[in-house]
Amino acid sequence: MPALQNIKNVIVGLTEEGQQGETSDAIGYGLSLSVAAGAHLTVQAASRRIVMNSALAGGFASGLVFEENGRTAGLSQAVAEKVRGDAASAGIACTVDSPQLTHPDILATFAAKARLHDITILDAEERTIDLDRELIEASLFNSGRPVIVVPAGHNAFAGRRIVIAWDGGAHAARAVNDALPFLLAADAVEIISVVGEKELSRSVAGAELAPHLARHGIAVTVDDLPLRPDGDVAETLRDAASRYRADMMVMGAYRHGPIRQWLFGGLTQSLMTACPIPLFLAH
Repeated sequence: MPALQNIKNVIVGLTEEGQQGETSDAIGYGLSLSVAAGAHLTVQAASRRIVMNSALAGGFASGLVFEENGRTAGLSQAVAEKVRGDAASAGIACTVDSPQLTHPDILATFAAKARLHDITILDAEERTIDLDRELIEASLFNSGRPVIVVPAGHNAFAGRRIVIAWDGGAHAARAVNDALPFLLAADAVEIISVVGEKELSRSVAGAELAPHLARHGIAVTVDDLPLRPDGDVAETLRDAASRYRADMMVMGAYRHGPIRQWLFGGLTQSLMTACPIPLFLAH
């Protein structure tokens, strides 16, 4: 695979909430991506600070909160120090931070940091109501930078074969443009459009995108797929990615209207919940 170009700053974010058995494949993925690209790696391993109203909290409760905050802060600091050591062993420059912040400050601080990086790497989260899922949303919609969402079991970067979920819309176009460093480095790229579905229409067919990518020197093919009988677009894309033996899927990120803007659109939500490979998203 050719060397990645124009990826110079990679940021990984994770939150430590003190739960047992928490692991992060995003760290390994971000570390190996930084090695492949010769990029600087930044990791924010934030712990969630519990805040209690002092007027309502008694001494015993305050003591428990203080103890728990200390425990989670220690866990995030341990993660940060391990990342620092792993990066040094891999020979890459690395900046680590382990702040203890409230729930909203974790989201705001990380989104602000992500604006200063080329790509953000985050762990996938199956639960739709979760701080880690909110971190993905904040990064996508508030940083202006693309995000790679890493499912469990993908702790090392791979990008030889990439599929593009193409609907001809503006978000998909932005995702393709932002993903160009990865597309250029890939051995093969497949443009997938699902025919007969409103979110993946044929308004700008994949065959029209292919010449644009080919002029960049990308080895690209096009596949227009029929919608499954059950109407599940996400499953159609997952099946296609599996058949193509893809390492990554590129797609535009959508979300619902102003009443519930914190929710992703239906297709994005479904793939976020269960995608067999890392998902490159841009909005």
